[in-house]
Amino acid sequence: MLDVFRENRVSYRHFAPSSGYGYDDIGRDTLENIYAGLFHTEAALMRPHVASGTAALSLTLFGLTRPGERILSATGMPYDTLQSVLGIGSSAPAGSLREMNVHFDCVELRADGTIDVPAVEAAIRENTTLVIAQRSRGYAWRPSLMPEAFSELADMLHSRHPRIRLMVDNCYGEFVCEKEPSDFGADVIAGSLIKNPGGGIAPTGGYVAGRKEDVERIASRLTAPGLGRELGSYAASYRPFYQGLFMAPHTVAQALKTAVLAAKIFETLGMRTTPPSDELRADIIQAIEMGSPERLVAFCRGIQAASPVDSMAAPEPWDMPGYDDPVVMAAGTFVAGASIELSADGPLREPYTAYMQGGLTYAHGRIAMAEAVRQMMENGSVSLY
Repeated sequence: MLDVFRENRVSYRHFAPSSGYGYDDIGRDTLENIYAGLFHTEAALMRPHVASGTAALSLTLFGLTRPGERILSATGMPYDTLQSVLGIGSSAPAGSLREMNVHFDCVELRADGTIDVPAVEAAIRENTTLVIAQRSRGYAWRPSLMPEAFSELADMLHSRHPRIRLMVDNCYGEFVCEKEPSDFGADVIAGSLIKNPGGGIAPTGGYVAGRKEDVERIASRLTAPGLGRELGSYAASYRPFYQGLFMAPHTVAQALKTAVLAAKIFETLGMRTTPPSDELRADIIQAIEMGSPERLVAFCRGIQAASPVDSMAAPEPWDMPGYDDPVVMAAGTFVAGASIELSADGPLREPYTAYMQGGLTYAHGRIAMAEAVRQMMENGSVSLY
């Protein structure tokens, strides 16, 4: 991280805001060069205007497909919010890819959680132009994938189906490992700046990194064809994006330590966890099978009660946009919805799994775990005796 900042000669002038069209915005352009350098890609798109990780993925899907073409998922059904983008289900929202006549297929992971490359190749059709893969588990009880897990898939596509691109949803995985999916053949990776790369400081935004040709096509979806990455100003300072990125590896390490602690605590209490406390990790998410809605809600209330922001709030399950089931969510964060900050959520469906992520400091993570257990004991869903 330090090397790429020094190579790009970052200085105070890069933090200055811009306005209007944003032509020759040196702060924006240099930050994108840094992202490309970190992920070892030809180009990158980093913009505050990208509202979320789902928005970054949506830009990518719309940018890399045309009407009549087909998207194939190599890691089963994607995360709930991306299903709306694809238009999966009986009530596809207006503007979805299905409405644009872009089709979707998926191949499930093997029983051991690895990518079934022969099955993916068998599912490729004449109009398949994009294979997508999700690094993180999402709301699924399966292992998150290490960056090298995409190598065989990328090799198969590049050697036998060169017209097909491989896009990896890198949300929650950045800087957990020494390398990224782009180091193992992914043509494009995408993610959110209020997750790992923002370091808990970036106030908004998303990124895409990959082949220059692909990034330019995706940028045209954000601005306009012919304008691409040349356009886009930001009237606030770029400093939080630079500083957050610089802090990101350390912040991710704090989140990982918190996740390991949570896994160990709830394993001791007899609950199933993935990953278990003694396993190498591919992302910052810790899944804990609570087994009952009462435990799930109490856990989230404990996380919320130990939050620095809105600690007085009591999370309740609600029908969130883009989700099929009511979701209970704890997120007392400085940046609204930032899941690099300590947060937890889960859909109210069996087996009532809590998905915890983030933690700016390990010290806060320890306090929050103690409060979560206390709340669960108080409602009678956990006993230490």
